[in-house]
Amino acid sequence: MKKWKKVLIGAGLVVGVVGLVMLFFVTRGLDEGKALVIHEVNLQNLEDGIYPGEYDGVRWKNEVEVEVLDGKIQSIRLVDGFEMKKVKKEIYEKVIEHQSLEVEVVSGATVSSKAYLKAIENALIGE
Repeated sequence: MKKWKKVLIGAGLVVGVVGLVMLFFVTRGLDEGKALVIHEVNLQNLEDGIYPGEYDGVRWKNEVEVEVLDGKIQSIRLVDGFEMKKVKKEIYEKVIEHQSLEVEVVSGATVSSKAYLKAIENALIGE
């Protein structure tokens, strides 16, 4: 009986440590991502072309290409990085529809939304 108690306690400790490590990983970078500020960009000042940009937010790193034609965003393409297809699609569509980075983030995906928006902003301002 004593042996089983030791095994259960040991297993409980292992599960607890693994749980804490996973919690750390899942929450890493969340505060910085939520606090991320997206600035509006004057599209009229941009020449026609494809603008590369990226944002490195640890878990939310992504690289994009933004196509501008006649002062309007024509397309946004994810080149590399994390991908949440539904969130990415919704954010890209909103930016193109409104011709603005001042769009609502996707509910439940604030940090992912802001990471996509920041990469677009960085592309348009040349960072």
